[in-house]
Amino acid sequence: MKKAGGPKVGVISLGCSKNLVDTEVMLGHLDRDGCSFVTDPAEAEVLLVNTCGFIDAAREESIRTVLEASRYKETGKLKKLVVAGCLVQRYADELRRELPEVDVFLGLDQLDGVVAAARSLPVLPAAEPLRPGPASYIYDDRTPRKLATPPWTAFVKIAEGCDHTCSFCAIPSFRGTFRSRRPESVVAEAEALAARGVREINLIAQDSSHYGRDLGDGNGLASLLERLDAVPGIRWIRVHYLYPNTVTDTLIETMARLPRVVKYVDMPLQHAHSATLDRMRRGGSADRHRDLLARFRAAMPDAALRTTFIVGFPGETEEEFRTLLDFTAEGWFDHVGAFAYSHEEGTSAHGLADDVPASVKERRRERLMRAQQDVVLRRNERFVGRTVDVLVEGAHPETEHLLTGRTAGQAPEVDGQVLLNDGEAEPGTIVPVEITGTAGYDLVGRIAAQR
Repeated sequence: MKKAGGPKVGVISLGCSKNLVDTEVMLGHLDRDGCSFVTDPAEAEVLLVNTCGFIDAAREESIRTVLEASRYKETGKLKKLVVAGCLVQRYADELRRELPEVDVFLGLDQLDGVVAAARSLPVLPAAEPLRPGPASYIYDDRTPRKLATPPWTAFVKIAEGCDHTCSFCAIPSFRGTFRSRRPESVVAEAEALAARGVREINLIAQDSSHYGRDLGDGNGLASLLERLDAVPGIRWIRVHYLYPNTVTDTLIETMARLPRVVKYVDMPLQHAHSATLDRMRRGGSADRHRDLLARFRAAMPDAALRTTFIVGFPGETEEEFRTLLDFTAEGWFDHVGAFAYSHEEGTSAHGLADDVPASVKERRRERLMRAQQDVVLRRNERFVGRTVDVLVEGAHPETEHLLTGRTAGQAPEVDGQVLLNDGEAEPGTIVPVEITGTAGYDLVGRIAAQR
């Protein structure tokens, strides 16, 4: 039962969608305890910052945000600053020493301690003592959660942690080993979300295609999708973060067959040259990537494919980069994210020489994105003249004369959008749209007569 009379809380959530779910869990605990929420941090009595600790740039942003937030103790109504998340889990001891401005630190196993922190109560025994190292917590369908996304869409974390040993990644050291939620719990959460009006769920994990294997089910994700596809009210189910080595033919066939599972493949490949992939401890090659992508294309010819690449990894030669550049230019992908390598302590790659200059990394990233832009412009042209379903998301932030929306092949926050210059529809509805043109990474269309 929801209490009343809690403090006014402001929330800043940094990092990825998996971190956002953690924020929503903390919001759920605070909401159930009767806290109210403000969007203006100057009005907050308690300010919660959920941090990202993945790479150096994210850590710098987190520290900068925390320091900026602390100033509201002097300029606003702030009485307590609470800092949570990955950065805390990874660097708890250092943060305690370096950030006296912070009143309470909460690690990844202490999300339920946010209420005690907000109410100036001892966090313990509400949560385990904060210790740096791998976390073990994962939420379930009984955990209180307050969505921070628009009411028609939600992220659902199906697993936590990771068992891979990619040499560039420190996530297992603070997020812990891979652990799947029980399928019954995921389905129950999807049913509850549907009852609240959610029409699109985005399944997330560090390696979604590994889902269920720790529970003894080698086809766990395919089985879960079968059950989620039967949940009334959910229109779109999107899977994020497939890992190439854990994708099976059964999973591909299931994604292709189920009507509510959108034809969208999000599979971070990281590189295309076999030598670079070996140093990354990923394995594979451009040819093996092509074979897997061709299997997806054969099953789902019009699927949207998304991937991410890292440029400037230690030892990356111009030849190795050229292999990646040429692979990208082949036109497999509708969406690509490219990142310059960050030399992270606590990873095995940190023992390698960070021998690609920062300027070279950035030039390679720009070259890769220019190649992908050419691909996107070509691939978007195939939609012109077609009518596709679009999830309407409301007025364009820069003009009231345009609505915006997304096709099933455009995930929230990371992909392009559809600019709707003719017709009306309520936010959260899925309507037929005739695509009339393109605008860079975006599509342009008009709402067609309802089918």
